[in-house]
Amino acid sequence: MKKQLVLILLLLPATIFAQQMNIISFNIRYNTPNDGENAWPNRIEMVSGLLQFHDADIFGLQEALIGQIEDVKNQLPEYEWFGVGRDDGKEGGEFSPVFYDPAKFILLKHGTFWLSETPEKPSKGWDAALNRVVTWGKFQSKVTGKQFLFFNTHFDHRGVEARKNSASLIYKKIREMVQDKNLPVILTGDFNLTPDTEPIQLLKKYMADSREVSEEPPYGPVGTFQSFNIDAPMENRIDYVFVYGGVKVLKYAVLTDFRDHRFPSDHLPVFAKVVLK
Repeated sequence: MKKQLVLILLLLPATIFAQQMNIISFNIRYNTPNDGENAWPNRIEMVSGLLQFHDADIFGLQEALIGQIEDVKNQLPEYEWFGVGRDDGKEGGEFSPVFYDPAKFILLKHGTFWLSETPEKPSKGWDAALNRVVTWGKFQSKVTGKQFLFFNTHFDHRGVEARKNSASLIYKKIREMVQDKNLPVILTGDFNLTPDTEPIQLLKKYMADSREVSEEPPYGPVGTFQSFNIDAPMENRIDYVFVYGGVKVLKYAVLTDFRDHRFPSDHLPVFAKVVLK
């Protein structure tokens, strides 16, 4: 009987013993009344509804002010989150928060570093227009016991040198945290850069662009930025999910969900279904 059970287990697909995870990167556009009908109060339910419908297990947001984070948390109480405001390391300015499902993952450790020459404290780096941060967490799956690292960021929109150095700093930090343990890594973010640019190419020397390694063909448009324009060509791809190590990408999509001819944000969320090998 034991031999038969062992044989059955050996014949089962490896994915049976793995945990699939739905990852989303989403720039939700900061709360400003200047957006008129697209202002945050008119988009809260669209944003939270999208995240819930697509069964996000872990998602990284960008441009989120503390009030917006609290709104998402109120709409999706089953999630926990972490992160700090980029201006003061507390609640000031925009966050790049990470939300996760505590029923599936244990948060072992988390932190923030600034994309600057002094990453340990609130600061603006190189020729950047604004402070920028990376929020990271070390997780353990409650299903498989496997550990992995998750990073979420938002690169500067102007600083050429800042974006180059930001990519180098993230590369350095990931290598330091992975060390000899060879932990799987997922990196989400709005990089304000198209795939052909030098900083993205630098990241791709170490990590894989989930769109390029997805086992199923990519779904949805190429672009991720549409400026709230329903008729935009959607060719400008600046939002990504990168993976490193033992992470297999099963599916990749740019989600075009909208309601009443309005998008939830001026960015389209990036979705990746992944599994730790």
